[in-house]
Amino acid sequence: MNGEDQLRTRGLRVTRPRLAVLEVLNDGGHPEVDEITTRVRSHLPGVSVQTVYDVLGALARAGLARRIEPAGSPARYEARAGDNHHHIVCRGCGKIADVDCAVGEAPCLDPSNAHGFELDEAEVTFWGLCPRCQRLRRAD
Repeated sequence: MNGEDQLRTRGLRVTRPRLAVLEVLNDGGHPEVDEITTRVRSHLPGVSVQTVYDVLGALARAGLARRIEPAGSPARYEARAGDNHHHIVCRGCGKIADVDCAVGEAPCLDPSNAHGFELDEAEVTFWGLCPRCQRLRRAD
């Protein structure tokens, strides 16, 4: 499905900034807002950072983007939204990778006390060192 169809299907108006941000996210990865803005500006030079934030908020609310916030890092965004996956973060370089849920169904984990909440999602972040940072550590 192309970007225009993705936006229309979710009830969003099709605009050039929305299409450009969606294209960046659909390229994959977990970019920060600064990286998204830089990449969008290569196609739309006049786009402001605030516009990118507004678009990301709209896309996240519509289920076309997901905001993740690893501890100690700025918010990052990804197009992989609405499924049951988690993330692994390198403590050395900050690289992030997707990890499918080990259990396979939401919420993936059950707390010892849900305090009356009806759970629909569990957010898990795994931490460690990526292969590159492991090699760098061994080289020191």
